Amino acid sequence: MISREPTAAAARFRDLIDRSDDEIDLAEGALLIAKGANADLDVAHYLSRIEALAGELARRFTDSTSQTDRILALNQFLFEEQGFAPSIDDYYDPRNSFLNEVLERRVGIPISLSVLYIEVGCRAGLPLSGVSFPGHFLVKCKVNDGLIVLDPYCRGVSLSLHDLQQRLREVRGGEVSRAIIAGMLVAANKKQILARMLRNLKAIYLEREDYNMALSAMEWIITLTPADALEVRDRGLLYAKLECARAALDDLQRYLELAPDAEDVQEMRSRVIELRQAAARLN
Repeated sequence: MISREPTAAAARFRDLIDRSDDEIDLAEGALLIAKGANADLDVAHYLSRIEALAGELARRFTDSTSQTDRILALNQFLFEEQGFAPSIDDYYDPRNSFLNEVLERRVGIPISLSVLYIEVGCRAGLPLSGVSFPGHFLVKCKVNDGLIVLDPYCRGVSLSLHDLQQRLREVRGGEVSRAIIAGMLVAANKKQILARMLRNLKAIYLEREDYNMALSAMEWIITLTPADALEVRDRGLLYAKLECARAALDDLQRYLELAPDAEDVQEMRSRVIELRQAAARLN
C-alpha cells in the first residue's frame, strides 16, 4: 500500500512554497527535495555550507568591485578553486539533481549547478536569477549596460545573442530573432525552478522504472502546481500502473475537470470507467 501522507520534508516544503517568491529560500527548497529522497539529510548543514561559500566569496569584493568582476570572481571561485564541474559521464544519475550531492560530489547538471551558482552568488551580493531557456537552464545578471547571460554548466561562460540563437536553433529550429530570444530570457521564479528540478527527477525515475520515486517526484510537482492538468494526469496513470485504483480515479477525474477539451479526453474517460469498476471491486 502506498502512503499518501506527507513526510516531514514534504510538509516543510509546502510551508516554504506558500510564501511570496522573495521569501522562498531556493537552496532550502532544493535541499528539501533531496531530503524527500533521503530522510536523514541535514538541510541546515548544507545551508550552512552554502553560506560559508558565499561568505568566502563576498570577502573578495569591495564596494567598487564591478558586477562583471564579481561574476568573474564567482566563476573562478566555484569552478576553478572549488572544483564544481558538469556531470558528463553519468548525466542521468539522480544524484546530479540533489543539491547536497552536488556539494559533496562537485558535479551536477544545468539546473542543479545553476541553483548553486545563484544561491552562492546572491548571498554574496550578485543580482542573479534563473532562466528556463529551452533545453538548458541558464542564469542571468543585470549590469549597468544591460544583461549578462551565463551558463553554469559550462563553468559560467557568458553567452552572446548569437550563442543563444544557435542553442535555440539546435533545440527547436525555426525563427530565432532577437525578440524571440528576449522573450525567453524572462526570469524564472523560485517555484518554477523547483518544479523544473522535480520534472527532471520525474523523467529520470520513469526511465529507470523506479515508479515509487517517480510518484514521489510527481507528488511534489503537484504540490507546486496543483492545477497543472498534465501532471495530475501523469500521476493518475502512474497510480493506475501501481494498482492504486482509487487514487488513480481521483486524479483522472480531476484531469477531466481541468482539461475538458484535451485531445485524450475520450481515452481518459474510458480509463475512469475502468477505474470505477476496479474501485468498486475493492469495496
